[in-house]
Amino acid sequence: MGFKILEYLQPFCSFLPEVSKPERKIQFREKVLWTAITLFIFLVCCQIPLFGIMSSESADPFYWLRVIMASNRGTLMELGISPIVTSGLIMQLLAGTKIIEVGDSVKDRALFNGAQKLFGMLITVCQSVVYVVTGMYGEPADLGMGICTLIIIQLLCAGLIVLLLDELLQKGYGLGSGISLFIATNICETIVWKAFSPATINTGKGTEFEGAVIALFHLLATRTDKVRGLREAFYRQNLPNLMNLMATVGVFLIVIYFQGFRVDLPIKSAKYRGQYSSYPIKLFYTSNIPIILQSALVSNIYFISQILSSKFAGNLFVNLIGTWAESGYQRYPIGGLCYYLSPPETIGHIISDPIHAIIYIIFMLGSCAYLSKTWIDVSGSSAKDVARQLRDQQMLMRGHREKSMVHELNRYIPTAAAFGGLCIGALSVLADFLGAIGSGTGILLAVTIIYQYFEIFVKEQSEMGGMSTLFF
Repeated sequence: MGFKILEYLQPFCSFLPEVSKPERKIQFREKVLWTAITLFIFLVCCQIPLFGIMSSESADPFYWLRVIMASNRGTLMELGISPIVTSGLIMQLLAGTKIIEVGDSVKDRALFNGAQKLFGMLITVCQSVVYVVTGMYGEPADLGMGICTLIIIQLLCAGLIVLLLDELLQKGYGLGSGISLFIATNICETIVWKAFSPATINTGKGTEFEGAVIALFHLLATRTDKVRGLREAFYRQNLPNLMNLMATVGVFLIVIYFQGFRVDLPIKSAKYRGQYSSYPIKLFYTSNIPIILQSALVSNIYFISQILSSKFAGNLFVNLIGTWAESGYQRYPIGGLCYYLSPPETIGHIISDPIHAIIYIIFMLGSCAYLSKTWIDVSGSSAKDVARQLRDQQMLMRGHREKSMVHELNRYIPTAAAFGGLCIGALSVLADFLGAIGSGTGILLAVTIIYQYFEIFVKEQSEMGGMSTLFF
């Protein structure tokens, strides 16, 4: 039944543009060039405003999630990577619950990836229509049918560009994946801006700089009481402070430390006697995938809740999902399910509403562990997949026959996936409670992605034989 569902979608998948696999080995300097071009296109799209919109000055319903979803309000990157990640989340859940079945063959994997891409474009269309109809760019009656259609087409084209850029890197032309690159860029931009922003804000106590580091020097220079100025730089409210910056650096170091945790399984060559090696199973076996999927899940719950809240305010069922309040250009949950899925903002909030904190912790840990566990079954990284890869390379686990490899790998891989996802969720909660810049989820994504690129660089360097051969 599962195969038939995917096969029915195959004719539609053929209409989508596709990046062909490279016919030769792409040199490292070419990969760097293509990665830079991809990033440049993304950043340009982040600055090109949507043509035809009347206003985007109302409260932003996705303020808290834009950094993680790599989106920029009122531009071509309005949707960011949300449609792609959402389609991956839904397809993963369908495959994990066996509603659709994904085989081990190359054809079945390609069919699954094609269906995921098609679903991503459908979500792009749906989100674009909802954005326009709900009045995010002005009342549809004032915009007119032609402008509304034009905005939807712009968002659809931008979604297709993001999809192709991600596929370009994943096919081997560049480094890593487009999704990871865009997320890391957005988060790092936010951290640097909040640390060194020269923008000034009138807080009621006088003019202050937004950037935490610049604010330190400004407060020390302008305050007659230097100790009070230093305390204000470390603990000021409603603007980035040095404690937030130190928490960000601390989380960065903790995640780097945990990246080194792994179990090395001894393996040997089935063809050449005496050739031994090891297969590493890392603590973060599925890397940052659980937190990306969890972010997509939360963003879609927020999205649906805010649409229902704006149209059916006061309805009991809608209030159970979430009630919202506005503060400047931000909208934030104050009740319902969405409130309990959002991180507590300060230690004071945790003390005043411990139930909120407990539910948030349970949700983060449970969802990350579950998504990590189910991801390995559809991503080609389960025990069965690893055993097949080792057999294809004519490698065996030392002390085990070929038939018992799957059983032995099953002792480690599912546990590493679930426990690694649990640790990812715990680190994200810790970063949220410490007040890390860019949210706990954001800083965790940035660190794991940067570490992935570091590993890619080290691997390429070892294969090429040195630093000089990488670029010359």
